Amino acid sequence: MVDRSADAPVDLTQLRTFLAVYRAGSMTAGARQAGYSQPAVTQQLQGLERHLGRPLFERLPRGVAPTAAAHDLAARVSGPLDDLSAVVDTGRPNVPRAPEPPVLLGGPADFLAAKGIPALAPLIADGVRLDVRTGLTDDLLGDLRAGKLDLVVSTVRPRGRTLIAEALCDETFGLVAAPEIAERVDRSRLVAEGPAALSGLALLSYAADLPILRRYWRHVFGIRLDARAALVVDDLRAVLAAVCAGAGISVLPSYLYEAELAAGLIVELIDTEDPPINTAFLARRHGSTGGGHVDLVARHLLDEARRW
Repeated sequence: MVDRSADAPVDLTQLRTFLAVYRAGSMTAGARQAGYSQPAVTQQLQGLERHLGRPLFERLPRGVAPTAAAHDLAARVSGPLDDLSAVVDTGRPNVPRAPEPPVLLGGPADFLAAKGIPALAPLIADGVRLDVRTGLTDDLLGDLRAGKLDLVVSTVRPRGRTLIAEALCDETFGLVAAPEIAERVDRSRLVAEGPAALSGLALLSYAADLPILRRYWRHVFGIRLDARAALVVDDLRAVLAAVCAGAGISVLPSYLYEAELAAGLIVELIDTEDPPINTAFLARRHGSTGGGHVDLVARHLLDEARRW
Protein backbone atom coordinates (compact mmCIF):
# COMPACT_ATOMS: atom_id res chain seq x y z
CA MET A 1 0.00 0.00 0.00
CA VAL A 2 1.29 3.44 -0.93
CA ASP A 3 1.41 6.04 1.86
CA ARG A 4 -0.04 9.14 0.23
CA SER A 5 0.11 11.26 3.38
CA ALA A 6 3.37 12.77 2.13
CA ASP A 7 1.50 14.07 -0.91
CA ALA A 8 -1.07 15.91 1.21
CA PRO A 9 -0.71 19.68 0.95
CA VAL A 10 0.84 21.56 3.85
CA ASP A 11 -1.63 23.90 5.49
CA LEU A 12 -1.12 26.99 7.62
CA THR A 13 -2.17 25.15 10.76
CA GLN A 14 0.76 22.77 10.45
CA LEU A 15 3.20 25.61 9.83
CA ARG A 16 1.86 27.69 12.72
CA THR A 17 2.04 24.68 15.03
CA PHE A 18 5.59 23.95 13.89
CA LEU A 19 6.61 27.55 14.57
CA ALA A 20 5.03 27.49 18.02
CA VAL A 21 6.97 24.35 18.99
CA TYR A 22 10.16 25.69 17.41
CA ARG A 23 9.92 28.93 19.39
CA ALA A 24 8.77 27.32 22.62
CA GLY A 25 11.43 24.62 22.63
CA SER A 26 9.05 21.88 23.76
CA MET A 27 5.97 20.04 22.58
CA THR A 28 4.06 20.90 25.76
CA ALA A 29 4.73 24.63 25.63
CA GLY A 30 4.21 24.73 21.86
CA ALA A 31 0.84 22.99 22.19
CA ARG A 32 -0.20 25.51 24.82
CA GLN A 33 0.78 28.44 22.61
CA ALA A 34 -0.87 26.96 19.53
CA GLY A 35 -4.08 26.15 21.41
CA TYR A 36 -4.10 22.43 20.63
CA SER A 37 -3.71 19.26 22.64
CA GLN A 38 -0.27 17.69 22.63
CA PRO A 39 -1.45 14.63 20.62
CA ALA A 40 -2.90 16.97 17.98
CA VAL A 41 0.38 18.88 17.77
CA THR A 42 2.32 15.62 17.45
CA GLN A 43 0.03 14.52 14.61
CA GLN A 44 0.41 17.84 12.78
CA LEU A 45 4.20 17.76 13.06
CA GLN A 46 4.36 14.15 11.88
CA GLY A 47 2.30 15.11 8.82
CA LEU A 48 4.62 18.05 8.11
CA GLU A 49 7.70 15.86 8.51
CA ARG A 50 6.25 13.23 6.13
CA HIS A 51 5.57 15.94 3.56
CA LEU A 52 9.09 17.36 3.84
CA GLY A 53 10.71 13.96 4.03
CA ARG A 54 12.95 15.13 6.89
CA PRO A 55 12.70 15.16 10.69
CA LEU A 56 12.18 18.58 12.21
CA PHE A 57 12.90 17.90 15.88
CA GLU A 58 15.03 15.58 17.94
CA ARG A 59 13.11 14.49 21.03
CA LEU A 60 15.11 15.07 24.22
CA PRO A 61 14.40 14.10 27.85
CA ARG A 62 13.39 17.74 28.35
CA GLY A 63 12.01 19.54 25.34
CA VAL A 64 13.02 19.16 21.71
CA ALA A 65 16.05 20.21 19.67
CA PRO A 66 15.42 21.65 16.19
CA THR A 67 17.19 19.92 13.32
CA ALA A 68 18.91 21.75 10.48
CA ALA A 69 15.72 21.31 8.45
CA ALA A 70 13.73 23.00 11.24
CA HIS A 71 16.08 25.98 11.34
CA ASP A 72 15.77 26.34 7.58
CA LEU A 73 11.98 26.07 7.62
CA ALA A 74 11.64 28.52 10.50
CA ALA A 75 13.82 31.06 8.71
CA ARG A 76 11.57 30.85 5.64
CA VAL A 77 8.12 30.85 7.26
CA SER A 78 8.43 32.89 10.46
CA GLY A 79 8.39 36.29 8.73
CA PRO A 80 5.44 35.56 6.42
CA LEU A 81 3.42 33.92 9.21
CA ASP A 82 4.05 36.80 11.60
CA ASP A 83 3.11 39.29 8.87
CA LEU A 84 -0.05 37.33 8.10
CA SER A 85 -1.03 37.31 11.78
CA ALA A 86 -0.53 41.08 11.93
CA VAL A 87 -2.72 41.58 8.85
CA VAL A 88 -5.48 39.38 10.26
CA ASP A 89 -5.40 41.19 13.61
CA THR A 90 -5.52 44.58 11.87
CA GLY A 91 -8.40 43.49 9.68
CA ARG A 92 -10.53 42.53 12.68
CA PRO A 93 -10.71 45.71 14.73
CA ASN A 94 -13.79 44.62 16.65
CA VAL A 95 -12.16 41.44 17.90
CA PRO A 96 -10.13 42.17 21.02
CA ARG A 97 -6.57 40.93 20.83
CA ALA A 98 -5.72 38.34 23.46
CA PRO A 99 -3.51 39.80 26.18
CA GLU A 100 0.13 38.76 26.19
CA PRO A 101 0.84 35.99 28.68
CA PRO A 102 3.20 36.77 31.54
CA VAL A 103 6.89 36.44 30.80
CA LEU A 104 8.29 33.53 32.82
CA LEU A 105 11.64 34.74 34.16
CA GLY A 106 13.97 32.69 36.34
CA GLY A 107 17.22 33.46 38.11
CA PRO A 108 19.05 33.82 41.43
CA ALA A 109 16.83 35.47 44.04
CA ASP A 110 19.45 37.97 45.16
CA PHE A 111 20.35 39.10 41.63
CA LEU A 112 16.76 39.48 40.51
CA ALA A 113 15.87 41.39 43.68
CA ALA A 114 18.86 43.73 43.50
CA LYS A 115 19.16 44.25 39.75
CA GLY A 116 16.73 42.39 37.52
CA ILE A 117 13.32 43.39 38.84
CA PRO A 118 14.21 47.06 39.47
CA ALA A 119 15.52 47.25 35.89
CA LEU A 120 12.24 45.86 34.56
CA ALA A 121 10.03 48.16 36.64
CA PRO A 122 9.28 50.54 33.69
CA LEU A 123 8.05 47.63 31.57
CA ILE A 124 5.87 46.35 34.41
CA ALA A 125 4.39 49.83 34.83
CA ASP A 126 3.60 49.86 31.08
CA GLY A 127 1.65 46.61 31.22
CA VAL A 128 4.22 43.83 30.82
CA ARG A 129 3.40 40.96 33.17
CA LEU A 130 6.16 38.95 34.84
CA ASP A 131 6.07 35.62 36.65
CA VAL A 132 9.43 35.42 38.44
CA ARG A 133 10.80 32.16 39.78
CA THR A 134 14.03 31.77 41.72
CA GLY A 135 16.21 28.78 42.41
CA LEU A 136 19.43 26.98 41.51
CA THR A 137 20.80 27.58 38.04
CA ASP A 138 20.75 23.92 36.92
CA ASP A 139 17.11 23.52 37.95
CA LEU A 140 16.07 26.75 36.23
CA LEU A 141 17.87 25.82 33.00
CA GLY A 142 16.08 22.47 33.06
CA ASP A 143 12.74 24.28 33.33
CA LEU A 144 13.79 26.57 30.48
CA ARG A 145 14.53 23.58 28.23
CA ALA A 146 11.16 22.06 29.16
CA GLY A 147 9.28 25.22 28.21
CA LYS A 148 8.35 26.07 31.80
CA LEU A 149 10.34 29.33 31.66
CA ASP A 150 10.92 31.88 28.89
CA LEU A 151 14.15 33.48 30.13
CA VAL A 152 16.74 32.57 32.76
CA VAL A 153 19.51 34.65 34.27
CA SER A 154 22.20 31.97 34.52
CA THR A 155 25.39 32.06 36.57
CA VAL A 156 27.04 29.71 34.04
CA ARG A 157 27.02 29.55 30.26
CA PRO A 158 24.36 26.96 29.34
CA ARG A 159 25.46 23.91 27.42
CA GLY A 160 23.58 21.99 24.78
CA ARG A 161 21.87 22.73 21.51
CA THR A 162 18.48 23.73 22.82
CA LEU A 163 19.54 26.97 24.55
CA ILE A 164 21.25 30.15 23.46
CA ALA A 165 22.76 32.69 25.83
CA GLU A 166 24.04 36.24 25.72
CA ALA A 167 26.48 37.69 28.23
CA LEU A 168 24.48 39.89 30.58
CA CYS A 169 27.00 41.35 33.04
CA ASP A 170 30.14 40.60 35.02
CA GLU A 171 29.92 40.13 38.77
CA THR A 172 32.94 41.06 40.91
CA PHE A 173 33.36 39.73 44.43
CA GLY A 174 34.71 41.27 47.62
CA LEU A 175 35.74 40.08 51.08
CA VAL A 176 33.58 42.06 53.50
CA ALA A 177 32.95 42.52 57.21
CA ALA A 178 31.19 44.89 59.57
CA PRO A 179 33.42 47.75 60.84
CA GLU A 180 33.73 46.27 64.33
CA ILE A 181 34.89 42.95 62.85
CA ALA A 182 37.26 44.70 60.44
CA GLU A 183 38.97 46.41 63.37
CA ARG A 184 40.12 43.00 64.56
CA VAL A 185 41.94 42.34 61.28
CA ASP A 186 45.51 43.47 60.67
CA ARG A 187 45.03 44.42 57.02
CA SER A 188 48.70 44.91 56.24
CA ARG A 189 49.33 41.41 57.55
CA LEU A 190 46.35 40.16 55.53
CA VAL A 191 47.90 41.54 52.34
CA ALA A 192 51.37 40.26 53.18
CA GLU A 193 50.62 36.89 54.73
CA GLY A 194 47.14 36.02 53.46
CA PRO A 195 44.19 34.56 55.33
CA ALA A 196 46.15 33.64 58.45
CA ALA A 197 45.24 37.16 59.55
CA LEU A 198 41.58 36.11 59.52
CA SER A 199 42.03 33.33 62.05
CA GLY A 200 39.20 33.12 64.55
CA LEU A 201 36.63 34.96 62.42
CA ALA A 202 33.41 33.16 61.54
CA LEU A 203 32.80 32.39 57.87
CA LEU A 204 29.31 33.04 56.50
CA SER A 205 28.18 31.26 53.33
CA TYR A 206 25.12 30.49 51.21
CA ALA A 207 26.18 26.85 50.81
CA ALA A 208 27.93 24.35 53.06
CA ASP A 209 30.77 23.74 50.60
CA LEU A 210 31.67 27.48 50.62
CA PRO A 211 31.82 27.85 46.82
CA ILE A 212 32.26 31.63 46.64
CA LEU A 213 34.67 31.73 49.57
CA ARG A 214 36.73 28.86 48.17
CA ARG A 215 37.01 30.56 44.80
CA TYR A 216 38.07 33.83 46.43
CA TRP A 217 40.72 32.09 48.53
CA ARG A 218 42.11 30.33 45.45
CA HIS A 219 42.01 33.43 43.21
CA VAL A 220 43.26 36.11 45.65
CA PHE A 221 45.35 34.17 48.18
CA GLY A 222 46.42 31.31 45.92
CA ILE A 223 45.58 28.66 48.49
CA ARG A 224 42.83 26.12 49.13
CA LEU A 225 40.29 27.02 51.78
CA ASP A 226 39.76 24.21 54.27
CA ALA A 227 37.17 25.39 56.77
CA ARG A 228 33.58 25.10 57.87
CA ALA A 229 30.96 27.81 57.74
CA ALA A 230 29.58 29.18 60.98
CA LEU A 231 26.41 30.16 59.10
CA VAL A 232 24.87 28.60 56.00
CA VAL A 233 21.81 30.27 54.50
CA ASP A 234 20.78 29.86 50.86
CA ASP A 235 20.12 33.53 50.17
CA LEU A 236 23.00 35.95 49.70
CA ARG A 237 20.85 38.79 51.02
CA ALA A 238 20.60 36.96 54.34
CA VAL A 239 24.37 36.41 54.31
CA LEU A 240 24.82 40.16 53.78
CA ALA A 241 22.46 40.91 56.67
CA ALA A 242 24.52 38.63 58.91
CA VAL A 243 27.73 40.37 57.86
CA CYS A 244 26.22 43.78 58.62
CA ALA A 245 25.12 42.49 62.05
CA GLY A 246 28.70 41.50 62.91
CA ALA A 247 28.32 37.72 62.72
CA GLY A 248 31.49 37.22 60.69
CA ILE A 249 33.03 37.68 57.27
CA SER A 250 31.97 36.58 53.81
CA VAL A 251 32.66 36.99 50.11
CA LEU A 252 29.76 38.57 48.24
CA PRO A 253 29.04 40.04 44.79
CA SER A 254 29.76 43.76 44.88
CA TYR A 255 26.40 44.72 43.33
CA LEU A 256 24.70 43.31 46.41
CA TYR A 257 26.47 45.42 49.02
CA GLU A 258 26.97 48.75 47.20
CA ALA A 259 24.48 50.61 49.42
CA GLU A 260 25.78 49.06 52.64
CA LEU A 261 29.36 49.91 51.68
CA ALA A 262 28.44 53.51 50.92
CA ALA A 263 26.58 53.78 54.24
CA GLY A 264 29.53 52.44 56.22
CA LEU A 265 27.68 49.33 57.39
CA ILE A 266 30.39 47.08 55.96
CA VAL A 267 33.95 47.48 54.71
CA GLU A 268 36.02 45.60 52.15
CA LEU A 269 38.96 43.94 53.87
CA ILE A 270 41.15 43.85 50.76
CA ASP A 271 41.36 46.36 47.92
CA THR A 272 42.48 44.13 45.07
CA GLU A 273 42.90 45.13 41.44
CA ASP A 274 42.13 41.56 40.36
CA PRO A 275 38.97 40.39 42.15
CA PRO A 276 37.22 37.19 41.12
CA ILE A 277 34.78 37.82 38.28
CA ASN A 278 31.82 35.73 37.18
CA THR A 279 29.81 36.37 34.02
CA ALA A 280 26.03 36.12 34.19
CA PHE A 281 24.15 35.10 31.05
CA LEU A 282 20.61 35.63 29.80
CA ALA A 283 19.45 32.29 28.40
CA ARG A 284 16.47 31.35 26.26
CA ARG A 285 15.43 28.46 24.05
CA HIS A 286 16.87 28.34 20.58
CA GLY A 287 14.42 29.88 18.12
CA SER A 288 12.24 31.56 20.75
CA THR A 289 12.64 34.99 19.20
CA GLY A 290 9.12 35.48 17.96
CA GLY A 291 8.58 38.98 19.27
CA GLY A 292 6.20 40.03 21.99
CA HIS A 293 6.92 40.67 25.63
CA VAL A 294 9.56 37.95 25.96
CA ASP A 295 11.75 39.73 23.43
CA LEU A 296 10.95 43.08 25.03
CA VAL A 297 12.06 41.89 28.46
CA ALA A 298 15.21 40.29 27.06
CA ARG A 299 16.25 43.40 25.13
CA HIS A 300 15.52 45.67 28.08
CA LEU A 301 17.56 43.55 30.50
CA LEU A 302 20.52 43.43 28.10
CA ASP A 303 20.36 47.19 27.52
CA GLU A 304 20.12 47.99 31.23
CA ALA A 305 22.98 45.62 32.07
CA ARG A 306 25.35 47.76 30.01
CA ARG A 307 24.89 50.50 32.61
CA TRP A 308 25.61 48.32 35.63
